[in-house]
Amino acid sequence: MIALKNVEKSYKLKNGSYYVLRRIHLTVEPADFVSVMGPSGAGKSTLLHILGLHDAEWEGEYYLFDQPVHQLKQKERVSLRKKHTGFVFQSYHLLDDLTVYENIELPLSYRDVPPSERASIVCDALDRFNIVGKKDLFPSQLSGGQQQLVALVRAIVARPELILADEPTGNLHSDQAREIMHLFRRLNDEGTTIVQVTHSEENASYGKRIVRLRDGWIV
Repeated sequence: MIALKNVEKSYKLKNGSYYVLRRIHLTVEPADFVSVMGPSGAGKSTLLHILGLHDAEWEGEYYLFDQPVHQLKQKERVSLRKKHTGFVFQSYHLLDDLTVYENIELPLSYRDVPPSERASIVCDALDRFNIVGKKDLFPSQLSGGQQQLVALVRAIVARPELILADEPTGNLHSDQAREIMHLFRRLNDEGTTIVQVTHSEENASYGKRIVRLRDGWIV
């Protein structure tokens, strides 16, 4: 499903190049559950944004669903991302001018789900996560934890084949965090591939393997 070959990310400085990622070789098979760990500044979030096709400025080869991402045009990359992946951002990235309901519905529209079906799926998700009462609110009217929960629901509502999560439980209390991790494990058991960045050993333990980064290298 995912294959990175000699992927590197750097920034040009006056005295040369500063490397955020160095010679990354990584394979993620379908239905894998990978936890990426490492100290701050190790390159974890950068790696995740490359996997999620949000960052196009890197070198090397990247294959996603057998597609050579490094050879695709930006429009093709966006289409690939919208059809197959769900992304949980550390900073939520909810759309401020859309309600909770509309934010959650958005990924379904990318996948051409008919409006009548979208309504049923969104209502089920709102009920499942006990946020029915928030459906008409805007992100600015929610707490940080509530925004993170909505972002999580948005990422999984369309049942993507690949979920990429950057500190998915960072603003949730412990009971909510465990509920989300149990959900991730259940989705993974049903065949969803998950790559999460986390500082939490407990969260990492829900996965099948751990990839550790230090100073941009896999160690």
